[in-house]
Amino acid sequence: MAGMGKRMRPHTLTTPKPLIPIAGKPMVQRIVEDIIKVCDEKVDEIAFVVGRFGKEAEENLVKVAESLGAKGSIYYQDTPLGTAHAIMCAKECVTGKVVVAFADTLFKADFKMDSSQEGIIWVQKVEDPKPFGVVKLDANNIITDFIEKPQEYVSDLAIIGIYYFKDGDYLRNELQYLLDNDIKEKGEYQLTNALENMKAKGTKFTPGKVTEWLDCGNKDATVYTNQRVLEFIKDSETVSVSHKNTNSKIIEPCFIGENVQLINSTVGPYASIGKDTIIENSVVKNSIIQTNSKILNAELSNSMIGNFAEFTGKSSDLSLGDYCTVR
Repeated sequence: MAGMGKRMRPHTLTTPKPLIPIAGKPMVQRIVEDIIKVCDEKVDEIAFVVGRFGKEAEENLVKVAESLGAKGSIYYQDTPLGTAHAIMCAKECVTGKVVVAFADTLFKADFKMDSSQEGIIWVQKVEDPKPFGVVKLDANNIITDFIEKPQEYVSDLAIIGIYYFKDGDYLRNELQYLLDNDIKEKGEYQLTNALENMKAKGTKFTPGKVTEWLDCGNKDATVYTNQRVLEFIKDSETVSVSHKNTNSKIIEPCFIGENVQLINSTVGPYASIGKDTIIENSVVKNSIIQTNSKILNAELSNSMIGNFAEFTGKSSDLSLGDYCTVR
């Protein structure tokens, strides 16, 4: 999760992309929680490979791990040299049974991971596989090929960016081989090269098929992901009892944070409102509004508004960063 999140600007100018909230929780926290749900053993340690996000962000990540009963560790990737290089920045943790995940993808799954397998690659069927890495399977449900962005149809099973390895030490050795021999694809050290080498040596990888795969790569995708996650969790408590409602209507599913004030407004469906935000004389739906912001005399949909921002007006496609005011 060391990238700069350029496609999510202006929101990532002040908040690392994996800490942007989805239905009230940081994106990375939801990813970790979902992975833990499908693991068939306790997770002992969660290592976060980050850029220089700052002390507060790092402390928040450690708290995420600790809240799930695991040790939290921070490692740095200061130069964007690819996925294999990123994993090796935390090579001390790549031992024993290991799950590797990239922090801008959420998923919904109804399976339990079988940790007796040698390796599992999470995949989902997609309509257009051209933009993705895909896998081919044989008759025994074993992965035979990894193909990056196929321009002709070979498979519709896209790799979503979550992997399980029974033998982390073996994985680490294969990744180290790429670094030692300067084996790159498009100028970067790629995990898929290590997967190919492991497969060629007899490692059997099987697919973990998820029921839904959600992207957080840009504003529109993140707003849609927020919508889907709210749908998933709609039966849980997502409206804070400390919020203040004055002549306002909440159309669920929504997330309403602590001490939110709703005044003569309609909020929802699919709105996530961060703590201490005020919404007055407004209609807000299918949007993410972060903390300590003010929405006045507004109509908002398909929008993201940052922290300590203020907006007045009408928009069906707004992306407003922290500490910005638009009237």
